[in-house]
Amino acid sequence: MAFYSEKVMDHFANPRNVGEIKDADGVGEVGNPVCGDMMTFYIKVEDNKIKDVKFKTFGCGAAIAVSSMVSEMALGKTVDEVVKITNDDVAKSLGGLPPNKLHCSNLGADALHKAIEDYKNNKK
Repeated sequence: MAFYSEKVMDHFANPRNVGEIKDADGVGEVGNPVCGDMMTFYIKVEDNKIKDVKFKTFGCGAAIAVSSMVSEMALGKTVDEVVKITNDDVAKSLGGLPPNKLHCSNLGADALHKAIEDYKNNKK
C-alpha cells in the first residue's frame, strides 16, 4: 500500500480551486492512458499574473492532490514564474509521493504549462 503525506491527504480530501472557468484565458489538458488520469486546468490572467485557476481531474487521490497543489502554487504568480514550476517542485510541496505515483506530479505541471501555452497563443 502506498504511503501518502498528510499534505497529500489534505489536498485529496479538501481539494482547492476545483471547477471550471467558462471564459478562461488559457486551458490545458493532459492525460495518461496507462493509469487513466485526466487533468484540465483553466487560468485567468490579469496584468501577466494568474488571477484565477481552476481544475477538473479524473483520477486517483494523488492526481487530485497534485492538481490542488499545482493550482495553489500558480495562484498570484506571474506567467513567467508559473512556467518554472517543475514536477519535482510539486512533489516536494506535497511532502513527496510514492514512486509509483510520481507520474501524477508530471501531469499536474504539464497541464498547467499547457494552459499557459494556450494563453500565450490566444494572446497573439
